Amino acid sequence: MQTKANEAGIFNPSEVALLGRVFEHLRLDNQSPEARDAIASRIIANYMAGIKDEAELVSLSRQPLGR
Repeated sequence: MQTKANEAGIFNPSEVALLGRVFEHLRLDNQSPEARDAIASRIIANYMAGIKDEAELVSLSRQPLGR
């Protein structure tokens, strides 16, 4: 059973750390804010779809959603 925090999309500190590491791995210094937003959205969507392994999250989040 999911907690209300999970249902609302609230992440605990270890989840935020994981998502942050994946984002730092995928972002580029010269990217536009829009491109960085798109990366963040893909990471979160993949995580919420059940991808919890960091390496797999990095790999899948490189690809556009709806592959």
